[in-house]
Amino acid sequence: MKKLLSLALACATVLSLAACGGNPSSSQPAGSTPASGDKVIKIGVFEPVSGDSASGGKKEMLGMQFANSETPTVDIAGETYTVQLVPADNGSSTDKAPSAAAQLVSENVAIVLGSYGSGVSMAASDTFKDAGIAAMGVTCTNPNVTAGNDHYFRICFLDDFQAQVLANFAMDKFQAQTAYCLGESGSEYDQGLIAFFKQIFEANGGKVITASFPTNNSDFNTYLNQAKAEGADVIFTPVSIAYATQIITQAQSLGITAPILGSDTLDDNMVLDAANGTDIQLYVSTFYQEGGAPEFDEGIKNYINSNAAAKDSNGGNDTIAAVSAMGYDAYYVALEAIKAAGSADPAAIKAALPNVTYTGVSGDIAFDSIGDAVRDTAYIKHSTNTGAWELETVQKAS
Repeated sequence: MKKLLSLALACATVLSLAACGGNPSSSQPAGSTPASGDKVIKIGVFEPVSGDSASGGKKEMLGMQFANSETPTVDIAGETYTVQLVPADNGSSTDKAPSAAAQLVSENVAIVLGSYGSGVSMAASDTFKDAGIAAMGVTCTNPNVTAGNDHYFRICFLDDFQAQVLANFAMDKFQAQTAYCLGESGSEYDQGLIAFFKQIFEANGGKVITASFPTNNSDFNTYLNQAKAEGADVIFTPVSIAYATQIITQAQSLGITAPILGSDTLDDNMVLDAANGTDIQLYVSTFYQEGGAPEFDEGIKNYINSNAAAKDSNGGNDTIAAVSAMGYDAYYVALEAIKAAGSADPAAIKAALPNVTYTGVSGDIAFDSIGDAVRDTAYIKHSTNTGAWELETVQKAS
């Protein structure tokens, strides 16, 4: 009994110390040395793992996690540091984004990656700015993410470029003259893309009809019937994953024959599942298509299939999402910035990032004077309606 009592007291003491101490990483600065003796540098992962954009956020983070498993250390000024990914869930919400960003600042991260979603990126921007930390968007395509600041960068193409590519594709592929554009009211991402698409499509002689639905809408029959009544040759709907799945399902039930064009948000396994077994012609613009980098494809598929949590994050299969390829590239660009800085200091990394160049699985990456990626190409792929994407064309803006 005395031995059991002593053991119980010892366990209670350990638990008490753990509870009081909390997460030891939260009190250590970037580049610190934990109790193990290893030097650690922290990379913040600012992504949605809940809310409407959770599917995309998880897949984007999956690419970073795979890269981290592949290259878990970085050499800084002759010393090896362990790279620790520190996640913060922004909830797919502009209301929650600032507190998620503040959490990363309190964790003393050296640089931040994310987010999937332009709105949350902009909502968190000032938090990163005030902390003097560089943030690097992975697939947040709205031009305003980087406009007027020197701390937010990105490795993806922008919405004006994406809209031009899709508008040109609609006219080249389908000889479209009338386009119906549908987006969520108040969504800067949706409305910005629609405005760019309208500008290009009308400049090329086409007619554009626009409509907006309220947040949390689930019935799209009225809008789809309007598109049919207006004789739309194409439907352009750059919406969230959750809305896209509903639009596709309801378009099928209404017998919509006009091709549906989507932006990069629709390049997702959940959208692919919604199109499976339908007659819907679905085309999306995106950053990467499986087969573009065979060694990466093989590696991440092995990682997904050998890790139950990773497979769950990927929607239960091993189809490679373009955002995963972009998350993978973003991780390595961050490592290049850290090495170029020769320091774990966030200010030094922020100063080094504009001059970083890197050839990733998604192509060559460099930054212009604004902090945007220099990109001139987008992949357009279509759903086979059998649970797979197929490359349609590699399109450049004219």
